[in-house]
Amino acid sequence: MIREITENDFDQLMKLYMQLHDNPFPEKDQHIMEIWNSILADKNHHIIVAEEDGAIVSSCVCVIVPNLTRGQRPYALIENVITDEKYRKRGLATACLNFAKELSRCQNCYKMMLLTGSRQESTLKFYEQAGYNKNDKTAFIQWL
Repeated sequence: MIREITENDFDQLMKLYMQLHDNPFPEKDQHIMEIWNSILADKNHHIIVAEEDGAIVSSCVCVIVPNLTRGQRPYALIENVITDEKYRKRGLATACLNFAKELSRCQNCYKMMLLTGSRQESTLKFYEQAGYNKNDKTAFIQWL
């Protein structure tokens, strides 16, 4: 099942995120829960998940950014694309990205952008097969 995150999904999402850049499971303190609640309350911040066997096994984030150009049409940013290593190659991340694409279309976005730090050919090919291209824009990152 592909759906948006719910309030009760925090622990499962954080467990999945442990496979993303080797993140540790965060302490559930006031700070992290304020971030979580802020994300849940933000109508432009969408965490999309794939659920199988009662567990969240794949996810991506889609943030809709209001915009004053392009006829005031917003654009979407995709981040934190992850699938549990035991569930890969089953189309779950593609399904999450497709959900994000439909959500972006419904919000009248004119484009979606996705950055990856991966240099693995299989990952780059996956994003290309999902409809993203690496030729139209050049990305620059400044780490803070």
